[in-house]
Amino acid sequence: MLDTSLPPMSEPAAPVLAGTVLLHRGDAVDRIVHVMQGRVVLGVLVDGHMAHQLGEVEGPFWLEPASGLLGLPHAVDAVAETEVLVQYVSVPDFVAELQALPVASQSLLMDMARSQRQQSELAVSRVAKDADSRCAEWLLRHAEPSDQSGGLAVKLTERKRTIAAQLGIAPETFSRVLRHLRERQLISGGGRVLGLPNPQALRELAGV
Repeated sequence: MLDTSLPPMSEPAAPVLAGTVLLHRGDAVDRIVHVMQGRVVLGVLVDGHMAHQLGEVEGPFWLEPASGLLGLPHAVDAVAETEVLVQYVSVPDFVAELQALPVASQSLLMDMARSQRQQSELAVSRVAKDADSRCAEWLLRHAEPSDQSGGLAVKLTERKRTIAAQLGIAPETFSRVLRHLRERQLISGGGRVLGLPNPQALRELAGV
């Protein structure tokens, strides 16, 4: 696994004042932040304030490297709770360090990155979005091309109670949201396969 040592091409360490925003949710990742000392709060900022705190980390710690490895924007906001000492590593340099590892280690770390990213997205969804938005995002994430309609469809391979638990809502709420989405013609069909006739409207509802 990656340790807390830094690639030789990383930038010099620099102190950062408490209250500084280190990551902006939704921003593209051009470098990975390595917190060497200090404490950082992770969560969702609203109007410049940490409205929803998801946790905190203390250095030495790689700050959300999964987004950089997967080529995705930051999933959470991160704010220095204390003065922190940070060092930045460009994404290409960070990826090069990963590619220098044995293939099995690379595969394991990428699997962990995908899992961590999914958990971060789910945590943000639970605190920052209502039930309708969470369900819309879940449907889009699990959508696959449909052979029958030529559009997108979702196969419900788990019980609705299990899916509701993943979304952090009651099973009755999940059923109600599906009914509302069907009334708005955002989903179609029934049983174990749901069609998505208007993916763009679902994306707008999900805020993605």
